[in-house]
Amino acid sequence: MNQLPLVSVICLSHNHAAYVAQAIRSVLAQSYPHIELIVVDDGSTDGSKEVIQTLSTETNFQYVNIPTPIGNCAAFNQGFKKSKGEFIIDLAADDMLLPERVMKGINTFLKTNAGVTFCDVMNVNENGSDIGVHYKRDANGNLIEEVPEGDIYIELIRKYFISPPSMMISRVVLEELGGYDETLSYEDFDFWIRSSRKWKYAFTDDVLVKKRKLGGSLSDQQFRYKSAHQTSTLKVCQKIKELNRSGEENSALRSRCIYEIRQCIRQGNWKLIPGFFKLIK
Repeated sequence: MNQLPLVSVICLSHNHAAYVAQAIRSVLAQSYPHIELIVVDDGSTDGSKEVIQTLSTETNFQYVNIPTPIGNCAAFNQGFKKSKGEFIIDLAADDMLLPERVMKGINTFLKTNAGVTFCDVMNVNENGSDIGVHYKRDANGNLIEEVPEGDIYIELIRKYFISPPSMMISRVVLEELGGYDETLSYEDFDFWIRSSRKWKYAFTDDVLVKKRKLGGSLSDQQFRYKSAHQTSTLKVCQKIKELNRSGEENSALRSRCIYEIRQCIRQGNWKLIPGFFKLIK
């Protein structure tokens, strides 16, 4: 067992009392034998802490108890600092890993020179019932859309196409990036951009994660009126401007900024629009 790479799963909880036990058990049920689980609770007030504490006495995982909320990015970084794994999974406490998720992710890493792997996801509702996969598939479950992989920096500027909980990350990537940017309100877009500038991505063509669609979740808040997340999106686009190396990449950024301006109009974030226009010029 010790010859296998250690995989660290960092499970982030914030007011997920109804779901955190399922998330934890999904990690403990993995077919891959060499995993460390670190559960980080970011200032929950709904009983999540009590659920995690009870489970920590019954099973073997590290528990990081943050008394008052510090935000998703900072909470993840605390868990990452305590981790030792060669590969990392960032698991929200309302999502679940299917039993082969870690094993198949490791297999993809061993077959490629990728810094990040990602897979397909089954979206589920609050009760855990399936509501559809992330990527288009036919009646037999075969993929019927092209999923970009390899050097996908420019594709990640153009559009969102990776489901965040599907990622498995090489430790060296997070170490060189300094973890997540704690000045941002959400992490995925920024991580995709900064990591894909240097490292390749590899796709595992299997449904290996269940992502719960909840009203009021971090991803749901991103598209609400006056969303504070758009300030973080502008910051990421400013980083893209600094990272870009070609006219094609700058063209992709212009398309992204036009899309974000439309989002600002829909969501009433008028003050951010000049910042996106500046990047277009």
